[in-house]
Amino acid sequence: MSLPVLAALVVVGVGLIVTLIHLTGGSRKASLVSADAARARFALDYPNVEVRAVHLTTDRCSAFLETADGRIGLVHAMGAKFLTRLVAPEDVASLRRSGEASLLVRFSDFTFPGAVFEFESAEVADRVAAALTRRTVDRRAA
Repeated sequence: MSLPVLAALVVVGVGLIVTLIHLTGGSRKASLVSADAARARFALDYPNVEVRAVHLTTDRCSAFLETADGRIGLVHAMGAKFLTRLVAPEDVASLRRSGEASLLVRFSDFTFPGAVFEFESAEVADRVAAALTRRTVDRRAA
């Protein structure tokens, strides 16, 4: 078989595989439809942790869960799956405002270094920030 024909077959084959994966839902991003969905997903990995409050991000890709023991649960969509973590204030490397109701959070965990989280209001962002750091956070945008 000639090289141009082989190259064409590879290109068509890879394109067909990518298209089939997309059409069967393989490229769909996971999201949290409600606070109850975030609780249920978190409970799969941490069944013995009591959740007191849930704070969803506006894009419904992340949720911060306040627990009875003072730690914070995190459910975050990564592709079609969810990452769950139970973090304490000492696991937060840095936290700052990136908008009126947004937080830029960096974690010490190299498997999930952090992200920007946009909340419904500045008050919700303040509450999450306070729970993550056990202190109040300056509300001025950075």
